[in-house]
Amino acid sequence: MKRFLERLRPGRKIDANSAVLLPFTREGKPDPDAFLEHLLWTAKAGITPAVNMDTGFGPQLTPAQRVEILVQTRKALGSAPFIAGAGPFGETYEEAVRSVLEVGAIPILFQSDQFAQGDVVARYRKILQPCPKALAFELGTMFAPFGRIYDLETWKRLLEIPNLVGAKHSSLSRLQELERLELRDRLRPDFKVYTGNDLAIDMVMYGSDYLLGISTFDPPAFALRDRWWAEGDPRFFELNDALQALGAVAFREPVPAYKDSAAAYLKLTGRMKDPAVHPACPRRPVWEAELLAPLARKIKEACSR
Repeated sequence: MKRFLERLRPGRKIDANSAVLLPFTREGKPDPDAFLEHLLWTAKAGITPAVNMDTGFGPQLTPAQRVEILVQTRKALGSAPFIAGAGPFGETYEEAVRSVLEVGAIPILFQSDQFAQGDVVARYRKILQPCPKALAFELGTMFAPFGRIYDLETWKRLLEIPNLVGAKHSSLSRLQELERLELRDRLRPDFKVYTGNDLAIDMVMYGSDYLLGISTFDPPAFALRDRWWAEGDPRFFELNDALQALGAVAFREPVPAYKDSAAAYLKLTGRMKDPAVHPACPRRPVWEAELLAPLARKIKEACSR
């Protein structure tokens, strides 16, 4: 326990990345105008966007739709960096990675049933061979049935892949993430551990960076929180608490319905007119906005202090 308590990293610049929500129309089709506005809002805040992630319904989109998102994102961002999910959802891993590389983005490899057996690390090496740099993605089954959290020996071997420069960890377990940070610091300090723990966004205090879904609710608030941490500003704590309260509500069971919560929050705060989610996404109750309203006020107040 003591070794974990000693991990606090005050004054550290946080590598901030946000999985961008892909809003849908009420007719069940992607809304490109609302998506691009949200994408640019994220980038303008100083947070690197990640598209075709779970938050962007990457596994549910067709290959052609994912490619369209990649093309739209590159056109909107110009030469700015972004991350994009790649998985065998209607195409091979090789095809998915190629599409991401063609637009100059950084691929993050989604898991699938292919990673449930055999040599996982060898599979990563093969798929990521053409990538200058790429990210891995551990996903808990509460997010998707194909998710898998690796044992520490497998995770240790992932650190040995030179063009694998980071990994998103979404177990929602502080302990498992702290164990990975400890291994990273000892074996490969330049490797990034991106927390995907939307229930513990303060993992950035212990050396994690982030690639979160909750940050798509309010990118400027997250960017301000990050700046306050780097500057040693004590206002960090109240803003972090306000954002964490939102995460605790939005990521309640069933966890995948957080995307519907995001749509409700963005409409409530005036960032989107009338966003819907993918037809396959679980829904929140019709009174979700009433639940989120006091949390939105709390975040706004914390930002204005």
